[in-house]
Parts: sequence; C-alpha cells; structure tokens
Amino acid sequence: MTAATTAPMQADWPPSVDDRDLGTRCYCADDVVADPAGLSPVCDEPEFAEILKEMVAHEAPRLFAVVQEYGVRVDARIAAWGIAFADHAEVVSVERARRMSIAAADSALSLFSFGTRIHARLVWVNADEVTAEASDERA
Repeated sequence: MTAATTAPMQADWPPSVDDRDLGTRCYCADDVVADPAGLSPVCDEPEFAEILKEMVAHEAPRLFAVVQEYGVRVDARIAAWGIAFADHAEVVSVERARRMSIAAADSALSLFSFGTRIHARLVWVNADEVTAEASDERA
C-alpha cells in the first residue's frame, strides 16, 4: 500500500517543468507544491501512522554486505555495504574510496573480486540474526 492509494494527490501533482516559468523568477518550494489547505485528512492520526508504517515496511530496501573471501574459507572481510532497491542498488566501500549506483546488488561482485584468490559474495542482513551480544555492543 502506498500513500498515493490512500491519500490521493491533486491532479497537478507533481508539477511538470512546463508548468513553471523558469526564466522570470526564482521559485520556492511552495511555488511547485500544491496547497493542501482545502483538503481534508484521509483519516485520524493513529490510522495514518499505521498506514505509513505499512508503507515503509512494504517498500523498505534490503541491506547487504559485500564480503571479500580470501582463498576457500581461509579468511574474509566486509569490503562494502549496500542498499538494494526495487530497481537498483547503492554501494559504499568501507574505505570510503568507492561509492556507486549499480543496476542490481550482484553487480557489485565483479567490482570487489581481485584476481583468482579473492572472491566477493553478497551477504544479506537479517536483523533477526543479530545476537544479543552484538546488540549490547552497539548500545
């Protein structure tokens, strides 16, 4: 469920570039966002908060790590963290040297493999698997 299916926007949302006179004046946000003053809320605050929680849960991106494995299970390290969206992924190396937008999470594998001795693999984060000890360390 998205907010759009619950709370319809005005017909002119979002504004197109053609709807703005870009050459004659500077625009603030209110110049391009429809005024909701005449619209009624679609529901009360607790119900709206629940709708937003459902929307976030449904559309949340997945978190993953790009792990570099040395040899065959000899050693490993996390080389990058990524966020996978429905249509692309964002990856940031732990050294901050690389930041990239890629078509899919597995596209990062070739970028973090090195020769024949270091292979990359994706490890998807599962929040349910975080140990109590690790949670205590973060607090």
